Amino acid sequence: MRRLISIAFLGFFLIFLSGRSWSQSIPPKKTPDLLTQGKKLYEQNCVPCHGSKGDGKGPAGVLLKPPPQDFNIPLNQWTYSKGDLRKAFDVISKGVPNTGMVAWSHLSEQNRWALVYYVTGFASPPTRKK
Repeated sequence: MRRLISIAFLGFFLIFLSGRSWSQSIPPKKTPDLLTQGKKLYEQNCVPCHGSKGDGKGPAGVLLKPPPQDFNIPLNQWTYSKGDLRKAFDVISKGVPNTGMVAWSHLSEQNRWALVYYVTGFASPPTRKK
């Protein structure tokens, strides 16, 4: 009986962990060093698709369907994160199925947050409703 309870508990625990978001840890503080790190990573890994200006018009990006995210639009209009930095972190970590956005989970958590902070810097201010 004790073994059955242990197995049931372990199963529940594993199910709980499988639904855990990548971004449930505490994001690091946004610092100039982290932004510099994010810029370097962006230039090395993201420019081919998202472009040097973050407009989604990199040399490889123009061939992708759907096209890469244009980071220049207001953050709350981004397709997959809608302004939520944790969701942006998840997109970088897990990728997006049926798009050219691959998972960058091989990068350290800090590097993925550096990318989040850097790419959100491209975003224009939110538009006001009239």
